[in-house]
Amino acid sequence: MNTINEYLSLTEFEAIIFGNQKVKISDVVLDRVNESFNFLKEFSGNKVIYGVNTGFGPMAQYRIKESDQIQLQYNLIRSHSSGTGKPLSPECAKAAILARLNTLSLGNSGVHPSVIHLMAELINRDITPLIFEHGGVGASGDLVQLSHLALVLIGEGEVFYKGERRPTPEVFEIEGLKPIQVEIREGLALINGTSVMTGIGVVNVHYAQKLLDWSLKASCAINELVQAYDDHFSAELNQTKRHKGQQEVAERMRKNLSDSTLIRKREDHLYSGENTEEIFKEKVQEYYSLRCVPQILGPVLETINNVASILEDEFNSANDNPIIDVKNKHVYHGGNFHGDYISLEMDKLKIVITKLTMLAERQLNYLLNSKINEILPPFVNLGTLGFNFGMQGVQFVATSTTAENQMLSNPMYVHSIPNNNDNQDIVSMGTNAAVITSKVIENSFEVLAIELITIVQAIDYLGQKDKISSVTRKWYDDVRNIIPAFKEDQVMYPFVQKVKDYLINS
Repeated sequence: MNTINEYLSLTEFEAIIFGNQKVKISDVVLDRVNESFNFLKEFSGNKVIYGVNTGFGPMAQYRIKESDQIQLQYNLIRSHSSGTGKPLSPECAKAAILARLNTLSLGNSGVHPSVIHLMAELINRDITPLIFEHGGVGASGDLVQLSHLALVLIGEGEVFYKGERRPTPEVFEIEGLKPIQVEIREGLALINGTSVMTGIGVVNVHYAQKLLDWSLKASCAINELVQAYDDHFSAELNQTKRHKGQQEVAERMRKNLSDSTLIRKREDHLYSGENTEEIFKEKVQEYYSLRCVPQILGPVLETINNVASILEDEFNSANDNPIIDVKNKHVYHGGNFHGDYISLEMDKLKIVITKLTMLAERQLNYLLNSKINEILPPFVNLGTLGFNFGMQGVQFVATSTTAENQMLSNPMYVHSIPNNNDNQDIVSMGTNAAVITSKVIENSFEVLAIELITIVQAIDYLGQKDKISSVTRKWYDDVRNIIPAFKEDQVMYPFVQKVKDYLINS
């Protein structure tokens, strides 16, 4: 059970989304939210407050009479529930609810406590709103996507419940839940923020961390296959460069390979003074995709960590407009809903994940090209050369998928298009950036799945399964339980999908 009180850590956030921990709202939060609601109700009585007694966006110059103010909020929610495209995954939708819940719990939005209670119930009962990928420009926040969340909270729209897409009223009746009744500005408070892009961002970071771990494991295994020297991931070499990410990746490699009997020390061979060859049979040093792993994955590691920090700041921030300040008895109008922080971080994340994918594709090519590795048959073909094809077919998949990632890595952050009668004249495209990053991450799992299948085939060809490190042996056995060693050609797509699922869920 995670209690919403002051701030959520990223670890606590992930425990709710991926560990299905329940949410409990503390009395501190309820008191804070109630105080904010009561203050706004009193403060807005004889003042012009955006979104309470005015129209929205470029129509903010129109006063809304008191008798229409509640209906105004319903009109906003319904009119902006206009998303298209694929639905967000349930975990992304759940993360969006949690991000919005945490923001509203800060007491800077003036919502009624019933909003907080119902959002917590949706999370705890695994009821996720139908939210579409397309719709938001990320400037007044995720207006369209968050409207689909708000639509569910008022008892309309659709939800995903026990694996099915169903009308909200049906599910609320089954679960004994009642919709909120809009009181002052619940419509605007619910949709005016960055919670969808942030929620997707948290999910992206979670899987990006898994990708980094798998990329590191694959890189270590290939170094074992070729019996590489250990100095390129040594502490001594990597400490001469001051980057923390590089040093940590090298340290992880040393730990991963600590009990491998295949990794060699340069002083036992090329530094022994016994070699008198004019042309060395053994490689003096490996290709960059094997030798430069700390330098390549180091920036990936640091970027993932930095993105995670920005996301944690965002879902613990008030990203609403206007901001209700009970302490100073004031309401401030501004632009905390603008999503540039998340948009930029998502672009950074997809760039480094694409580089990770490129590393995997180059390592795969190294294994498949016998003229380069000089120890494996072409395409790691364990069957009859010329008659069988080995991993030739799946290389095309890895190459094309990597190319797609390269194309998708163009930034959304600089693709602002003015809209909303030019009221929103510069926007973030933050949710677009987050959704595209999700695609890049999924693609990367596909490439790594193909790489890992190739590695286990290579281990079997070289007869090394009893010499590899215990870390490599663990995932070697897991992959072999999915796809036994093969010589004859077979349909590969079911195995690639199963290994991909293994990588995602491990």
